[in-house]
Amino acid sequence: MKQILSMSGMGSRHRYKSRSLQRQVLLLFFSLFSLATSENIQYSIPEEMEKGSIVGNLAKDLRLKTGEIVKSNLHILSMGEKQYFTINTENGNLYISDRIDREDMCGEAKFCAISFEVMAENPMNIFHITVEIQDINDNAPHFVDGDIKLQISESTLPGTTYILEQAEDPDIGINALQNYHLNNNKYFILEVGERDYGKKLAKLILNKQLDHESESSFHLVLMAVDGGDPLKTGTTKIWITVIDANDNPPVFTQELYMVTLRENTPSGSLVAQVKATDRDAGSYGQINYSFRNIPERARQKFILNSQDGKIRVKEALDFEETEKYAMTVEARDGGGLAAYSNVEITLLDDNDNAPEVILASLSSPIPEDSALGTLVALINIKDRDSGDNGEITCYLKDILPFKVVSTSSNLYKLLTDGPLDRERTPEYNITITATDKGTLPLSTEKTIFLKISDINDNSPAFEKSSYTAFVPENNPSSSSIFQVRASDPDLERNGQITYSLLRSNIQELPLLSYLSINSESGTIYAQRSFDYEQCQEFQVEVRAQDGGSPPLSSTATVKVFILDQNDKSPQILYPSQGVEGSALFEMVPRSAEEGYLVTKVVAVDADSGHNAWLSYHLVQATEPGLFTIGAHNGEIRTSRTFLERDALKQRLVILVKDNGQPPLSSTVSLNLVFAETFQEALPEINSQPRDPEYQLDLQFYLVLALALISFLFLLTVILAILTRLRKSGSPKFLECFGPVAHSNNAVIFPPNYEEGTLPYSYQLCLSSESRIQEFTFPAPSVQTAENIYCNQKSNVPLTTGEGNNLITEMDKCDGGFKTELDSMDQTATIEIICFKAIEPLVISFLSFSCGQNLR
Repeated sequence: MKQILSMSGMGSRHRYKSRSLQRQVLLLFFSLFSLATSENIQYSIPEEMEKGSIVGNLAKDLRLKTGEIVKSNLHILSMGEKQYFTINTENGNLYISDRIDREDMCGEAKFCAISFEVMAENPMNIFHITVEIQDINDNAPHFVDGDIKLQISESTLPGTTYILEQAEDPDIGINALQNYHLNNNKYFILEVGERDYGKKLAKLILNKQLDHESESSFHLVLMAVDGGDPLKTGTTKIWITVIDANDNPPVFTQELYMVTLRENTPSGSLVAQVKATDRDAGSYGQINYSFRNIPERARQKFILNSQDGKIRVKEALDFEETEKYAMTVEARDGGGLAAYSNVEITLLDDNDNAPEVILASLSSPIPEDSALGTLVALINIKDRDSGDNGEITCYLKDILPFKVVSTSSNLYKLLTDGPLDRERTPEYNITITATDKGTLPLSTEKTIFLKISDINDNSPAFEKSSYTAFVPENNPSSSSIFQVRASDPDLERNGQITYSLLRSNIQELPLLSYLSINSESGTIYAQRSFDYEQCQEFQVEVRAQDGGSPPLSSTATVKVFILDQNDKSPQILYPSQGVEGSALFEMVPRSAEEGYLVTKVVAVDADSGHNAWLSYHLVQATEPGLFTIGAHNGEIRTSRTFLERDALKQRLVILVKDNGQPPLSSTVSLNLVFAETFQEALPEINSQPRDPEYQLDLQFYLVLALALISFLFLLTVILAILTRLRKSGSPKFLECFGPVAHSNNAVIFPPNYEEGTLPYSYQLCLSSESRIQEFTFPAPSVQTAENIYCNQKSNVPLTTGEGNNLITEMDKCDGGFKTELDSMDQTATIEIICFKAIEPLVISFLSFSCGQNLR
């Protein structure tokens, strides 16, 4: 139902209707829809038909006559989806308007259809149309991953099965993939099976033993065929690599390798290279070398490269320790076959004994405030050679605050020789060099790793002595606003810093009521939301203290600046907002020229900076081209002269917007009256605005108001007659419609009375027993009261301030009133006066309520 209403509403010429008219339209649609019928129409077409192809004659299938096709105005209801069809409103044919691909729409679903609704007018009918999309063989089978690669060992037995990649065909039924074919070959056969869900499965079965030596690789062609007419195929290549089997062991070129080596041969020098070969290919022909049955001492001295069989010196050789080394080398291929060979290494004696440096004791760490000459380590240095080759010289390699002192022939002390500072150098690598006095001197270096322990000799240091933090106002409570960081080069508790707040320059509030700090991270949190308009900046002092004994501390100042946010809407000072229901008016002379300054909108914004930059915009006006407003000064000026066709009363809506992000705004309404004098503008000021939409919106209530007031009027007449009949014996005042106040010899005019005229009819109430011959009005007074009092005295002349008779004035409102007054008795006359007086009041009330003059 909502879809039908939305479609019928799109053709309407008038988009904006009053609520009363909308109710009428809804009632009309409900009545029509109750008579609407529905019918299902089905068509079947193949996919990929050309645009403009005819699906069927919808008018004929709906049994519409030739003259009814155009009148019915058949059209497809748009549901916001892509439309594949169009209807010719002249002949009723249903055409294809866009390409239809069944595979894109429905995938592998067996049933694929497009459903939509067609609407007919005069009378209204809704028809459900279903167009079945039939599959055609428009897709060939294809292999997603391309060529297929297989690696098969030559030792694989016949009958081994390999599952091949499945071809894809988006078509369905007979147009989908139906079979596979393999080209003729002597090694493999193809077996085609079917999976549980109907898909074809191709299996490659080894039919004959493979031989790597005779044919190491070859390829086959696999073809996938569908069942369409004509057939469509897709092919892929199967690349088969025959892997060699491990049927040949490695063979060494020598069964025994003998090497002679000087004992001073440097580390990394090549000793020998063993070599083995393997006839197999691939991984079976790759050989790895390793030591077998090698003494632990020989393993420490030599290293074997597992890839090329090279034996190198791993560390210094010593003839005095070992004269000869023997070891076995294994050569193993990738298939697990191995061969073995022996290696013998003989050393030649030489002066190769370097001094030995032995660390006897070490005091590590030592405090950074250690005195000069503090013992750090004891070192034992000796040389196995004799004579000059065994005399040792010991010294430090680098310039450090340490020294080496000899105590005996082989014992040396390492002492401090300068001040230590852990923060500058937390650790030392002390290298001690020992050199003998041989012909070819040999040296030995010993590196001692020494740590310096910490003492609390550094205070925490802030990155800056003063920080600046910027915090936007209206920040959430407990939010992080800034983080201070202090560093302490000391270690552990000596460098463990805790943060605290000391004092602030805001004396009115306790510090902890608006700020707090994380004692570990130094993050400062706001305990309340800041307001820029109340406080723009403040500063706080932060202390950082370490955990040493005694503790050391330092302070820093954080200046917090509150950033203004656009949280205050512009406040319009002039024109000021009146009380609810009141209107503000400005009077403009009708003779005003173009550019005449009518008034000026004055507004302020409590924010600052860009957030307080105001701009003025005229967003609504009775005559859009009659007034302009200064974007920056708010001055409202006339853009042209006043024309006779222009309305005397103009209503302007001014929007004042700030420059914040997002911007905030305020609006004010201003009523302008074109008049030369205030007396001329007063009727326009008192009249209600003639808003067409407002009038149309109240038309629905007009009939109800008329009926209600008529009923009340008749009821009042009956009650007045009954009251007169029951109380005719006692002179009392006649109660009028609405509140009436009593006074003696006084008539109070309505507030709109000006210059002796009454813009609206009003009640006149007198005693039913009075003998009225003349009625005299006192001098008129503008806006003196809201009610007219009854005159209790009889025979009091009732005239206007200028002596005009009331009957004459009433004759102006109702012809023949005087005649009726003369022909009736006084009691009936007074009642008629009251009833006649209320009729204009009813008209005025309706005019005021509906915003339209009903006279």
